[in-house]
Amino acid sequence: MDVISSPAETQRRALELKRAGKTIGFVPTMGFLHEGHLSLMRLARARCDVLVASVFVNPAQFGPNEDLDAYPRDFERDEALCAGEGVDLVFYPEPATMYAPDASVWVDEDALSGGLCGSARPGHFRGVCTVVAKLFNLVQPDFAVFGEKDAQQLRIIERMVRDLNFPIEIIRGPIVREPDGLAMSSRNKYLDEEQRRNARCLRRALDAAAALFAAGERAVPALRSAMVELVESTPGARIDYVEFVDDASLVPLTEIAEAALVALAVGFGTTRLIDNAVLSVY
Repeated sequence: MDVISSPAETQRRALELKRAGKTIGFVPTMGFLHEGHLSLMRLARARCDVLVASVFVNPAQFGPNEDLDAYPRDFERDEALCAGEGVDLVFYPEPATMYAPDASVWVDEDALSGGLCGSARPGHFRGVCTVVAKLFNLVQPDFAVFGEKDAQQLRIIERMVRDLNFPIEIIRGPIVREPDGLAMSSRNKYLDEEQRRNARCLRRALDAAAALFAAGERAVPALRSAMVELVESTPGARIDYVEFVDDASLVPLTEIAEAALVALAVGFGTTRLIDNAVLSVY
């Protein structure tokens, strides 16, 4: 497995592979890898000749009061995990090599990024779209795998690929959960023992909505109320949002007629967790 820090060298290597007719699969990450990331690598490994993973904590997607400096990092461990999953090349750049001091071109998405996490984190998805576009240009993948846990991000990347004509297939990787149902996240390490136990309310709230939906409830106020009541009754839980939106357009719903993305963000102390599920009438 090769580790390359230079963007130019990564692009040169990728173009050589493309000329040789190799299929490149790509899994972009911010490191501190867990089973969720590794599951995406396995999806990619099964269908490509060359598997590339990036490890880059992207400063452009962090707001001024967010946890960029505190974001967990352990590249030696990440490197070993990538090698164990058969990754061929790890792209591990420094921020200064990814963003020129006078960088002035950014990629914005205007329809899907305003609500959910976008409303609480202004500029976040501009940073995400910009860095993913740059990574696509450097790695030259035939396909890239993104996890469904970051549901809004996934749909925004799919829209960017469609609208900007990237010749790349986006593959969705299912949410991977801890045995108690908590969605795996690098930020779970910030939780103390009590917060970690109480954080299970996110999955329980989704399950409560799914049970009501399965029983025939289609009115969003009733479904949302059940979720809010469960989360608000959990010690230390602070709701950022609980939303039901159209699964494709992310437009807020009052009634589920087709498929709804149910997404919530809940804080525990200084840690903000997200989770989601899709409820479909089909």
